Amino acid sequence: MYNNKKVIVVMPAYKASLTLERTYREIPFDLVDEVILVDDHSPDNTVDVAKSLGIKHVIRHDKNKGYGGNQKTCYNKALELGGDIVIMLHPDYQYTPMLLTAMISIIGNELYPVVFGSRILGMGALKGGMPMYKYIANRFLTFFQNVLLGQKLSEYHTGYRAFSREVLKKVPFERCDDDFVFDNEMIAQIFWHGFEIAEVTCPTKYFEEASSINFMRSSKYGLGVLRVSILYRLAKWGIKWNILG
Repeated sequence: MYNNKKVIVVMPAYKASLTLERTYREIPFDLVDEVILVDDHSPDNTVDVAKSLGIKHVIRHDKNKGYGGNQKTCYNKALELGGDIVIMLHPDYQYTPMLLTAMISIIGNELYPVVFGSRILGMGALKGGMPMYKYIANRFLTFFQNVLLGQKLSEYHTGYRAFSREVLKKVPFERCDDDFVFDNEMIAQIFWHGFEIAEVTCPTKYFEEASSINFMRSSKYGLGVLRVSILYRLAKWGIKWNILG
């Protein structure tokens, strides 16, 4: 608990058996009440590792639902369990769980309803080994998004995100895509409904066991991001986009 608010960490997992334990062991359990792991039909023993660690809430999809589909299951379960502060932590150890305390306190003290861990602030992305083409694409897409969404985020593409219960109850995230563009569609919903997003500097690690999408899927994601930004701007001009609610 933090300020009488229930804190839940959700972990969308796919082939995370080699990194899950390292990630889990660094979670600050003096603040975190529950951990939910949703395995997206991994071909490895991620579920067995999760259960061996004593994770109480382990869900396994009977078929692969995609990164966005996994998050939908995570957030719905967190709301069901009464989470007031819900943080998505990837179990691939790319983002440090040591930042959970800071992210929890920002929402728990009602400073901001959403917090992102930014790899761009402090140049953490390049220091952590982000490929140069991904870094350049990140900077281009973020600039484009800030212009069309009228915001000033340092990064839209981090997977380290914390939400208040109010945000998860209000934004219609079930309408978002089941693939990677889910994240950007959800950001559009957050801004559309008037919520602000705080950012904290986040170191990151790129290594063999950490999850990453290939060039083709990155390209598809990039086109999806451009589409989201354009549709959001059109919605601001009065052209309805159903995903925003």
